Amino acid sequence: MGIQAHIFLKTAIVAIAATALVIVMSATLPIAVDWHGAFRPAALEILHGRTPYTASGFFNPPWTAVLLIPFAILPEHIGRALLVIVALATYAYVGFKLGGNKVTIPLLLVSPPVLHGILNGNLDWLAALGAVLPPWIGLFFLMIKPQVGLAVGVYFLFATWREGGIAKVIKTFAPSGLALAVSVAVFGPWFLAIPPISEIPLNASFWPLSLPIGLAWIVAAIRKTEIRYSLIASPFLSPYMLLHSWVGALLGLIPLTYEFAAAVIGLWILVLLRL
Repeated sequence: MGIQAHIFLKTAIVAIAATALVIVMSATLPIAVDWHGAFRPAALEILHGRTPYTASGFFNPPWTAVLLIPFAILPEHIGRALLVIVALATYAYVGFKLGGNKVTIPLLLVSPPVLHGILNGNLDWLAALGAVLPPWIGLFFLMIKPQVGLAVGVYFLFATWREGGIAKVIKTFAPSGLALAVSVAVFGPWFLAIPPISEIPLNASFWPLSLPIGLAWIVAAIRKTEIRYSLIASPFLSPYMLLHSWVGALLGLIPLTYEFAAAVIGLWILVLLRL
């Protein structure tokens, strides 16, 4: 068998397996609350030239909805299945880029924060991706979920300052800053529609008690030039978050096999106790 024929056969096998997986998942996965109620409607709204903020529960930057259009135009159950596959693949890629190994990456994919986010159809995986992209692009993704990306953005600020001073900072932050300004000009101050924390149920944040821990981790990240520490810091700095947004703290531990395993086991114990 020639090289081209071998490549074609492997590609065909992967395509058939992926198609079968999507079919099975689309038939068996339950409805994802966030995908069904917020993110898919927002993507369809912006696809038709309307504001995505008519979708109940959508409080993210408008480019979030644009990124989701390829999934939203499909039948909901199929788009939801593809979203799960892409989310898991993204987490595996981010884990690998952050130093994960053959033990910690599989553990990440079966950890409570990852599975919780997938079941809800949430987008923490997009924010996590921002940590391993070039900063000027990564900032767009980090802004999607500040619970995951806030401290990483602060880390990028200091890292770019070290590399090239104020000129480098402007060059790095100008694209996302301009995009944010344009979004406000087009859609109004959309972020002001976020309801008060007291009105949002199931808060899994320890803020403000966690604030000193978050500040300590972000200082350590800047001093040691270690982006993983900033991922750990973000959840501790957030006044509101659900379980799936704690994935940032997990990703910060991913090169440490035993510590990571202990964290995942601890999370599963917590879930079982809550049940």
